[in-house]
Amino acid sequence: MRDFSDVFKKALREFDIALDEVAFERFCRYDELLIEWNEKMNLTALTEPRDVAVKHFIDSLMLLKYADIPQGVSMIDVGTGAGFPGLAIKIARPDIRLTLLDSLQKRLSFLDEVCEQLGLEDVVTVHGRAEEGAREILFRENYEVAVARAVASLKVLAEYCLPYVGVGGRFIAMKGKSAEEELEEAKNAIGELGGRVGEKHLFSLGDAGERGIIVIDKVAPTPEKYPRKSKQIKKKPL
Repeated sequence: MRDFSDVFKKALREFDIALDEVAFERFCRYDELLIEWNEKMNLTALTEPRDVAVKHFIDSLMLLKYADIPQGVSMIDVGTGAGFPGLAIKIARPDIRLTLLDSLQKRLSFLDEVCEQLGLEDVVTVHGRAEEGAREILFRENYEVAVARAVASLKVLAEYCLPYVGVGGRFIAMKGKSAEEELEEAKNAIGELGGRVGEKHLFSLGDAGERGIIVIDKVAPTPEKYPRKSKQIKKKPL
């Protein structure tokens, strides 16, 4: 039997993260649903309690430790996958108005089920490709915060994500040990897309490795020609 509850409690203490009882119970149920659904479809390669607790949940929650997220903001998680970091952030901060964007409908069906089981409100799931959604008037420059975790290199990710953020908002990229190197390579793209590098936080997740959180402020509208088609973005990054 999986002993997730005790493992997660220990991880929260280890990384100095506080959750109320409701949020804690929701994370435990999220874990149950993740493992249950993962038997039917490929949601995660990480299924051991410690891996889920630290590499998925704690890793996602670190964003709230290092980035200031005002009450009630509109947030979009681009390429959310199994809900990381967006849904984990929403559990800890129910005030956030969240959109979860993913290109695979099966994953969104899982996320809809999680939200229903956990009683989460103000969560919308959207099926689509990042570069296509960012051209729709309903989504373009319509969010105060965009987040993404482990989707692509930062110079590619910036073109996918910054078009969703309104001027005055922020794009927050969650990266691994190559965060600084990726940031250096992405500076041209960030400027071209209307962004400016803000805060940068590097930290360790213990045995899970090094992490980086990069905050990019949206200081000007993204030119209409961006984002380009996915092939162009990957073949010739800005």
